[in-house]
Amino acid sequence: MLNIFTTIAKNKIKSLAIGSFDGLHLGHQKLINLLDDFGAILIVDKFQGRKLCTHKEKQILSNKQIIELDFESIKNLDGKEFLDFLKKEFVSLECIIVGYDFCFGKNKAYKAKDIENLSGIKTIIVDEFCINGMSVHTSLIKEFLAKGEIEKANLLLGRNYSIKGKHVKGQGLGSKELYATLNLQCDDYVLPKEGVYATFTQIKDTIYKSVSFLGLRSSDGKFAIESHILEKFDQDINCKDMIEIQFISFLRENYKFEDLTQLKKQISQDIQIAQDRLKDLK
Repeated sequence: MLNIFTTIAKNKIKSLAIGSFDGLHLGHQKLINLLDDFGAILIVDKFQGRKLCTHKEKQILSNKQIIELDFESIKNLDGKEFLDFLKKEFVSLECIIVGYDFCFGKNKAYKAKDIENLSGIKTIIVDEFCINGMSVHTSLIKEFLAKGEIEKANLLLGRNYSIKGKHVKGQGLGSKELYATLNLQCDDYVLPKEGVYATFTQIKDTIYKSVSFLGLRSSDGKFAIESHILEKFDQDINCKDMIEIQFISFLRENYKFEDLTQLKKQISQDIQIAQDRLKDLK
């Protein structure tokens, strides 16, 4: 029922921030900042498939311990049963921290305001958090990513949206006929809109300015995620080495090119625009 990724003994945890925390955006940080030294994040995750970040990344970003609660094991509990479960699992629990829109219990029948009345545990309810008039929500971040509105997504996240994956062998066409690229296999993350982006690419401990593509390649019609490094690059990359791409700015849609000459001309333009967008960034 519980997957615990924490160095704090479960019976010593005094405060819990509860939610799905996908993306660990700035709104989530408001909850996490209220945790004490014996606090942890309890993730109730009912979503399957691609996510904005992994549990390991959530732990790094939050600097807090992560506890994952299997949604299927609790979905039929009513509100009091769920809270009784928490009290049994976390015997030292003194404080629960949730967002204003938190719902719990079967069919989401209970609201954040019901927690303290049902459990007797002190509850802190964090108000809606807005930036530039936008309510910070995971769903809105995903919407911005789907539209290629990377700057807006990054604003709500409080960092550059990134994906990670293993380096895989590409066609070999880029280094011979076009521009050399690193190819990424990414199965775990929500992908932004297909197209070309100004990006940063991290290999091992080094971050490089880059221009990246994701979508169906003109050459073979297959989906690919490729990144061309814009700086001096002499690292040896092996298959299965991890690569991270940070998305900074959307450059253009994915087009179908009739020949390599047209494609190469367009890529050279993409490189110039990416260099301009990234020139004052690190």
